[in-house]
Amino acid sequence: MLQIDALPAFNDNYIWLLQDTTQMRCAVVDPGDAAPVLAWLEQHPGWVLSDILITHHHFDHVDGVAQLHAHTNAKVWGPALETIPARQVALNDGERISVLGLEFQILLVPGHTLGHIAYYHLDPVAPLLFCGDTLFAAGCGRLFEGTPEQMHHSLGRLAALPGHTGVYCTHEYTLSNLRFAQAVEPNNPDIAARVAQVTQWRAAGRISLPSSIALELRTNPFLRVNETSVKEKADEWNSLNNDSPSAVFASLRSWKDQF
Repeated sequence: MLQIDALPAFNDNYIWLLQDTTQMRCAVVDPGDAAPVLAWLEQHPGWVLSDILITHHHFDHVDGVAQLHAHTNAKVWGPALETIPARQVALNDGERISVLGLEFQILLVPGHTLGHIAYYHLDPVAPLLFCGDTLFAAGCGRLFEGTPEQMHHSLGRLAALPGHTGVYCTHEYTLSNLRFAQAVEPNNPDIAARVAQVTQWRAAGRISLPSSIALELRTNPFLRVNETSVKEKADEWNSLNNDSPSAVFASLRSWKDQF
């Protein structure tokens, strides 16, 4: 039986902790800080950290890896196209791996960084997506290395996953992303409802994740670039006729960077 919890790190990061409660083995995704993971292990004697999954090379996702590996000898998985501390298995697009008895497909999703990957668990009942900083709740990552076309394509791959796929991204950016989404689509009732819900959750100290692909398709402007109203707002922002979905995306991303 799998249980997933979020270990807070830094100001707004989440380290996802996957727990096989039968075998008392666990894995973590993107441990930018070793301390929260080591604290959890100390509080849960008998548990073994078996695997560390990395989506991309930014410090707030990898700085705890070497220490955790040295402390636990957990296997370190990471993108083949990036330099990852203590990485033992380099992962390429389309590969399949087994972690805690779960099968994950590797998806190369460049844009935020050039070698960024996501981990997709293909369970028909409860599929899971660990997508790092590519797809956020109501948003997407900044383009530090890739092009708008690359990121648009990457988001399209994720958007095509089953609607009930759980989306586990790594930052608590949801409210600020939703404010931008409302600026893009002020008349979208799904966005308004999500703003109210997440505002209530955050006031109560509850995290806003995971999301789902279906919810993102209704409320995330970066997945809605084919909507006429979204294109009109993108055109208004950069005073152009953005004549392709990737051009609409590029305009929205530029706008969000300054929002």
